[in-house]
Amino acid sequence: MDNETSVTEFIILGFSKLPEMKFFLFVVFLCLYLFTILVLGNLLIIVLISVDSSLSTPMYFFLRNLSFLEICYTSVTIPKLLDNILALDKTISLRACATQMYFFLFFGATECCLLAFMAYDRYVAICNPLSYPVIMRKSVCVQLAALSWTCGSLVAVGHTTFIFTLPFCDSNVINHFFCEIQPVLKLVCGDTYWNEIQIIGAAAFVILMPFMLILLSYFHIITTILRMKSAKSQQKAFSTCSSHLIVVSLFYGTAIFIYIRPKSSYSLNVDKLLSLFYSVITPILNPIIYSLRNKDVKGALKRTVLKLMPSKY
Repeated sequence: MDNETSVTEFIILGFSKLPEMKFFLFVVFLCLYLFTILVLGNLLIIVLISVDSSLSTPMYFFLRNLSFLEICYTSVTIPKLLDNILALDKTISLRACATQMYFFLFFGATECCLLAFMAYDRYVAICNPLSYPVIMRKSVCVQLAALSWTCGSLVAVGHTTFIFTLPFCDSNVINHFFCEIQPVLKLVCGDTYWNEIQIIGAAAFVILMPFMLILLSYFHIITTILRMKSAKSQQKAFSTCSSHLIVVSLFYGTAIFIYIRPKSSYSLNVDKLLSLFYSVITPILNPIIYSLRNKDVKGALKRTVLKLMPSKY
């Protein structure tokens, strides 16, 4: 880290302004975390896709990656949030803060890329179905998933290194529930205008480039679907994309609002709620969206439950 800084640790305020609700908040966030991972959550999606052969397709390969990613994503923030709610000492070391920011950006940027490749998968399946088995063969899917994780790591290294080599002032209070970019940037000394421009530019590239690929994919998908003569075929094609579209809207809607704007427009309380939404609530909603709106997943769940039930004969 830069030797110019006089700060060796930060104080994360979290929800400390609501002391009378700390036990209630602890129980709520703990239940949300366990729900995200276990009950009708991402771990269940991973297990179903792994054990049910009917889900051995590229779409579910990417969904399994997404579910694992969501478990990692929530594990970066919620455990520390739970500790912060009950602990009297709300400090976090400079190194630990940088580590948390790195992994949060790593999983967030990886999800941006993964959602784009999931859109590409739907584009090939609907617009070029005859070539789908060749184009989206297993080796290609593995390479695309690996590319997502690699891009996420590079983005996280660049952003985290850039921010934590800046000099911090004496103030070390982060008005947030984890080490997010904007609250940490507010603690940097001097004029941070050009730092903001660089961060916003990088964030715009990381977020908007995959988002543009998603928009382009769905433009071709919708065009192809509208040309279908059978209403049943149209409905089936739309049903395979609806879950992904909802997830993309939830994730990108909040991410664009959070990251692609200057520090002067940053509202601590509003953005804390928005961060809570995309870092905690969205990972909970994703498996629900994919399971409730997907006949294949519901069918796999039913078959798995029947296998686990003891036979009457």
